[in-house]
Amino acid sequence: MTNQIKTLTLLTLLSALLIVIGGYFGGKTGLTIALILAIIFNFFSYWFSDKIVLKMYGAKEVDKNSKLYELVKEVAIRANLPIPKVYIIEEEAPNAFATGRDPNHSAVVFTTGILRILDERELKGVIAHELAHIKNRDILISTISAVLASAIVYLIEIGRWMFIFRSSEERQNHNPIFDILIILLAPISAMIIQMAISRSREFLADETGARFIRDPIALANALEKIEKGVYYYQFQTNPATSHMFIIPPVLEGLQKLFSTHPPTSERIRKLKELARKIGVAY
Repeated sequence: MTNQIKTLTLLTLLSALLIVIGGYFGGKTGLTIALILAIIFNFFSYWFSDKIVLKMYGAKEVDKNSKLYELVKEVAIRANLPIPKVYIIEEEAPNAFATGRDPNHSAVVFTTGILRILDERELKGVIAHELAHIKNRDILISTISAVLASAIVYLIEIGRWMFIFRSSEERQNHNPIFDILIILLAPISAMIIQMAISRSREFLADETGARFIRDPIALANALEKIEKGVYYYQFQTNPATSHMFIIPPVLEGLQKLFSTHPPTSERIRKLKELARKIGVAY
């Protein structure tokens, strides 16, 4: 399945879920509002989803004279890509992600924590991984799904309050068991739909990025350090955006169960195999 078809399928499913939830909790009025919201979110998700996610995390663009920008520029040239914008998030938990709708409108984002724990070689490995996502055109579907899933979670919050403060007459027209099931299962459904972003895309980004810089071990070492940092620091992220990060910011509970990422140990193993294959020493 091409990324274009996957994007369309994901948009359709998430939009349908948004409309169904709106219709259930708000009747005909809710259905109409949810339909309008779906149209608006689809439009803005395509054109402005990257800006929404960057704003969500308070990302700040780095100076083009900075060392980080120079490293991104170096790897972008090796990957034969336009140089993306580079952003920093003030956050101790180590992590990174890429966003944008295409290689000409892309950005890579790093937390201050990842810059603190990785050396230059490992940081290049992470940069290469994120640029691989841009090269493979994974970033549009990733960013769109984050925005739409956020809308669904927000709508569920509204539905929860409507459930609590519903009048006695309204309660007679609703089955409370269905209400509770929708409130509980709709966010899980959104996460499952997000898993349409196949775990194989992470393996592909790992391999593609490693080949950009001919150094699979740099990324393998970086992944090991990042995972330890993720367990150590609590990163308050929007659950709908977890799939965008190089390693999910939360590695427990339902987030782990429905993770779009394969186990880090398996990613490291494959990178070491690639290193042996291309003759790169540990």
